[in-house]
Amino acid sequence: MHPTFLSRSATAIPLVLLTAKALGPWTKEQPDNVKTLVDAAGFKADAGRTLLIHGADGSIAQVLVGLGEGKDGFALASVPGALPPGDYALEEVPTGMNGESLVLGWTDGAYRFTKYKTGEKPRRLVLPQSIDTAEVSRQAEAIDWLRDLVNTPPCDMGPANIAAEAEAMASEFGAKIEITLGQALEAGFPMVHAVGKGAAQAPRFIEISWGKETDPKIAIVGKGVAFDTGGLNIKTSGMGLMKKDMGGAAHALALSRLIMGAGLPVRLICCVPAVENSIGPNSFRPSDILKSRKGITVEVEDTDAEGRLILGDALARASEHQPELIIDFATLTGAARVALGPDLAPLYTDDEHLAADMTAAAATTGDPVWRMPLWPGYEAGLRSPIADMKNLGDGPMGGSITAALFLKAFVSAPTWAHFDIWAWRPARYGRPAGAAACGLRTVWGVLRKRYAR
Repeated sequence: MHPTFLSRSATAIPLVLLTAKALGPWTKEQPDNVKTLVDAAGFKADAGRTLLIHGADGSIAQVLVGLGEGKDGFALASVPGALPPGDYALEEVPTGMNGESLVLGWTDGAYRFTKYKTGEKPRRLVLPQSIDTAEVSRQAEAIDWLRDLVNTPPCDMGPANIAAEAEAMASEFGAKIEITLGQALEAGFPMVHAVGKGAAQAPRFIEISWGKETDPKIAIVGKGVAFDTGGLNIKTSGMGLMKKDMGGAAHALALSRLIMGAGLPVRLICCVPAVENSIGPNSFRPSDILKSRKGITVEVEDTDAEGRLILGDALARASEHQPELIIDFATLTGAARVALGPDLAPLYTDDEHLAADMTAAAATTGDPVWRMPLWPGYEAGLRSPIADMKNLGDGPMGGSITAALFLKAFVSAPTWAHFDIWAWRPARYGRPAGAAACGLRTVWGVLRKRYAR
């Protein structure tokens, strides 16, 4: 069981979850001291707001938790940070709300990255009996691992460390793993090699395979740029966050962990190109022409548009397995953040059925995604006068779309979905700043429903 969860606790303090509409009727049935406190505190049951109600001895007797209109499935995410350390109990799930999302919201807000400092005392939650403890623990553990990977600085999470984490996971679940580097990488994955060759730590290509050959085959791909200086087109701002540029790899690995941990009846292929985009004597340059695994030649207009290059080789390799579905995650463009902000994960796919499934799963899980257009009219901006393609569109507009169109050129599969995620969030509503899972639970919701026995 995830360490944030409990099956029982003699000292657990009840959480009373109330919508704004339900607050009035609930308050009328309470003792006068509770009515007075609710009124004096101005508690309106706004989403994420809490009110501690103390007993006669001064201890906390219960905690009121606002749900607002009751539409935010992750409403408990802001609660642990507002409460003192201790055990709390969710005795029942409010009607119409998703219990799985509620308790995973609790773990989201209770998470702390403590690798380099003394951790805080925990806030633990006693789960209601209606919750599938094994499933929520599996998801919470995968998300915590994802966040730990992204939060770890590049001094301890370079390409070799990403590969080591993948090897440990493969060993845990009896999966096969192959790691390609050196001359074999240069020959087989030339764009991965080109992007990473300027760094002290060698680039590599990680491929995990698991499951029966006779089961439906799916491929998960994740961008693994351990740190991104921008290369010779060096970043002028925002470099301090670039440890998170392997967030796509973290999502791909975490999703693979969920698939294997649940024993989903699929043949899984997970591909992670792991590099550091650094500056050195061997760094690739603007104006270089790169060969790709698929045979497409690419003119480098900007070395800071490196993620799409390594993903091009990875998607080509994933396609060689002839899966029925490819899903990739990448912290690909700042343009996606300008368009949709930190929380919404942009989704690109030409498959209408898959898009509808993703939208439905997002509504159920409280893990928002937003479909974006693979608008073919922008493909012209990727044409190069001296190569098959260039790695940047014309001008600053539509950058997330042109990046997705670039990736599409390397995909050969019946269905493909691309997520241009941020893998990060600012501190707000009591939730800690740092790494965040974006779209992971939505994708897992689709796969669980589509491939469950």
